[in-house]
Amino acid sequence: MRRSGFLRVLAGLAVMATLSGCGGGDTPLVSYAPPSYDYLTKLRLNVATVDIDDSWAPRPESHDLGMISPTHPVDALRQMARDRLVANGNTGHALFGIDEASLVQVRDRYEGRMTIHLDIASGDGSRTGYAEARVIRSRAIENDAPNATRAALNELVTQMMEDMNVELEFQIRRSLRSYLQKGAPAAPVPAPVQQEDLPALPKG
Repeated sequence: MRRSGFLRVLAGLAVMATLSGCGGGDTPLVSYAPPSYDYLTKLRLNVATVDIDDSWAPRPESHDLGMISPTHPVDALRQMARDRLVANGNTGHALFGIDEASLVQVRDRYEGRMTIHLDIASGDGSRTGYAEARVIRSRAIENDAPNATRAALNELVTQMMEDMNVELEFQIRRSLRSYLQKGAPAAPVPAPVQQEDLPALPKG
């Protein structure tokens, strides 16, 4: 990766942010709507809870560009898990973990990598299922102006998330098929109704 190119991008964004904040910038940074995936098929899992581990962070020496992208890769993956993974059972636990969500410059290209896993555990904590999904994409750098950089990174993240949504569902249906449900969770069996004979009423 070219350190000079990375520093140039950071410097340009810093200048644009300063000008925009002072009201003197002719080209303010373009804003983007946050990602949402709730229009996609819900993946209803036969577990009581779904947790998300989004503690992954890039190594400082990698000069990751994720925080420059309007849509941060970690945020997009977290939102995907919230929108699509549904706890639909009475016991057990699922953990959605983000293993990588990097966005870097490699020579004259931006390169993104996403890796996630989904662990299923029984009520006693024993691991009973596992699935992993991985996506890699890149795109050429055509313009390193701040808004062009942000637009290119945002488009790359959007394309990666399109791939990841497909890959996530494929891997869950392949590796965790027995945990997928279609309808509402099975209701617990009701307690039997206690019957008691009433005393006969006197005739009269």
